[in-house]
Amino acid sequence: MMLIGLFGLLIASCGGGNSHNESTANPAESEKKETTENGNPSYDPNRGEGKFKDFQVGATLDAALAENGNKVYGVKCSSCHKTNEEKLVGPGWKGVTGRHTADWILNFITNTDAMLDKDPKAQAQLEICLVRMPNQNLSDDDAKALYEFMRKNDGVK
Repeated sequence: MMLIGLFGLLIASCGGGNSHNESTANPAESEKKETTENGNPSYDPNRGEGKFKDFQVGATLDAALAENGNKVYGVKCSSCHKTNEEKLVGPGWKGVTGRHTADWILNFITNTDAMLDKDPKAQAQLEICLVRMPNQNLSDDDAKALYEFMRKNDGVK
């Protein structure tokens, strides 16, 4: 008799239909529909989360901008990142512009906390490095210069 009661309780607790699943059928879809203050989607795995969308990258390197980026790197980034493939505290930068889109990189370095909270690629790096990258409070101009320095580091002429 007790077995029958337990079996009945188990069936009742599991529920019967999927009517509650209709509103959460695809959480990723509903997340894509949300927008930020500036109208961009709040999260896109190719661009990450942030204000940068469809950033136009020049065919050739802007040497002056890359030099400014080198200065930003020296002050804000070099204590945790090397320009080769070697991990220091954070991952090495060699090849980073080939692994991620410009939008993703720019959004990551200007919106670090949100990216680490949402982005699977950023979270995978966090699991490897075990140290959460601090928000460096970079201006958009500094972020663009740093990106150009990354391009130079990856061999763009």
